[in-house]
Amino acid sequence: MKKLKKPFMLAVAVVLMMATVLVGCSGNNGNESEPTPTKEPQENKTSGNGDKKEDPASDKWVLGEKPFKFSAYAHYPNDFPDWETTPFGKWLKEEKQVEVDVVKAGGQHVAKLATMMSTGELPDLIWTDRFHPEMDRLREAGKLVAFDEYLDKYPNLKEWMGDDLNMLRHEDGKLYQFPNWYTSQPNGSAGYVVNKKIYEELGKPPLNTTDDLYAYLQAVKEKYGDSIVPFEPDRAQDANGLGVLYTAFGEDKEALYSYLNRSILSVPKGDKLTNLLDDPIFREAQKYIAKLYREKLISQEAFNQTRDQVEEKIMSGRVAVYAAANPAQFTSTAHYEMIKNDPDSGYFMIKPIHKPGLDQDKIKAGTYTSFGWNAAYITTAAEDPEALFAFLDFMTSPEGMNVQFFGPEGLYWDGFDEDGLPNFTENYDQEKVSKFDPDNSQIMLVGNTAYINPAKYKYMKTLPFEEQDWTTKYMQTITLPSQANVTEFVGLDPAPDSDEGIIKTSVDEIFLEYYTNSATASSDEEVDKILDKGSQALKDAGYDKLLEWRSAKWQENLKTLSGNE
Repeated sequence: MKKLKKPFMLAVAVVLMMATVLVGCSGNNGNESEPTPTKEPQENKTSGNGDKKEDPASDKWVLGEKPFKFSAYAHYPNDFPDWETTPFGKWLKEEKQVEVDVVKAGGQHVAKLATMMSTGELPDLIWTDRFHPEMDRLREAGKLVAFDEYLDKYPNLKEWMGDDLNMLRHEDGKLYQFPNWYTSQPNGSAGYVVNKKIYEELGKPPLNTTDDLYAYLQAVKEKYGDSIVPFEPDRAQDANGLGVLYTAFGEDKEALYSYLNRSILSVPKGDKLTNLLDDPIFREAQKYIAKLYREKLISQEAFNQTRDQVEEKIMSGRVAVYAAANPAQFTSTAHYEMIKNDPDSGYFMIKPIHKPGLDQDKIKAGTYTSFGWNAAYITTAAEDPEALFAFLDFMTSPEGMNVQFFGPEGLYWDGFDEDGLPNFTENYDQEKVSKFDPDNSQIMLVGNTAYINPAKYKYMKTLPFEEQDWTTKYMQTITLPSQANVTEFVGLDPAPDSDEGIIKTSVDEIFLEYYTNSATASSDEEVDKILDKGSQALKDAGYDKLLEWRSAKWQENLKTLSGNE
């Protein structure tokens, strides 16, 4: 890190409830070595002092021409792993001379960022939520680098995002964030995963409606007792799997996972965003959830468990039904491990659960935006911000994406076809290739969904369904059709020091309290009482003023997206 000349004091941000991107699994254990890709060595394009040779045709920074090192910090409860422990990080160091100095918070990410900001000891790159309020503070203090001058020089972001990129510009008209998993196509894997062996042992009953799910969870509890968790909702305090279950009670945009996100925390009605706790659909969902919880059909530690505990249950097969924003993160790995010992075990995905009477095809179990979930910010501590931007742009290029998902060029893929997709070689090993995604997931700062999804499916579609990669086949057939585009709701977080920003801090805390209490209530009547009380507490905290501000921003977004600025 580079110490800034003038430290500045900034307040600590409130912990976000909704972590809309979930951190991936750890890398493989390194017990199995991979063959060396058969690529011709590149010419040494560096001069004796390590600088780039002069090229009159271009002054672009090229990855691998000289050593490049930068510091990176993830502003989340989970730190980045040491990059060289991942396949992509190792490749970057060995083949591209890139080293990443990981700044770790050790579970104290809020305090860590506050300390770095107050002392001026900023990392070169910060990875956190889009429009994070602390990033606004840094921008206002002149500590973030604008990307505009790099967009044409390193064009992947601009070319693949198109005009939607303008939605990420700040009030000054400049772009300060590099979005992860940007796309022009549906994306996401939110939904329900079912334990195959348990399902078959129970006679493969229907699992379509909320009534079906309730009956199935009861059957699981009756047959397996405490040895199996009937319904695992991941971290309930993040509204994870419970947010997915909420979507079962409304069609299309009546009930979306993202409405529980602290950056929205409301439901659209006409041209206004309205009180979530007063919404009849939300209340109906909370009553159903509370019923499952008090009958012990939902994991009883759901509101205080760690992601490591969730992973252990999934990996050991001790879960009958699992719902999450990204269930494939754990279940795809667990599936392959389980079927090694028992071919009849493993996991499969089902279409979204829906309330009886609703159209299952109109239930949207998850959401996506054109910009993914997180963003990378370059600070003025970076000695070469252009190189860092070029590095991020490379990560989302066809080459960068393919290395992260299919390994180094020359082993499982070699070159591109007429559509720009990878040519897979005869060495392609589906089991080994499937590990690259989860093993690299924790360092996937940025990604190009619009490119990599067709690339992944190019090989898969040549195989019978049962032989296709677990994640890819269910994304294509189950999850992608059931994800809603919520790009219109981005940027609804007010500045922390504004009246609305101060209100938001209180609203976030109040909502979490009453959300938790209503989800664990002892009766339907108690759910209503809790939500009535919570609704009034929100109003007393200034919720209506925040909703008015967010409604105006939402309408501005709709105009921008329609081209009527």
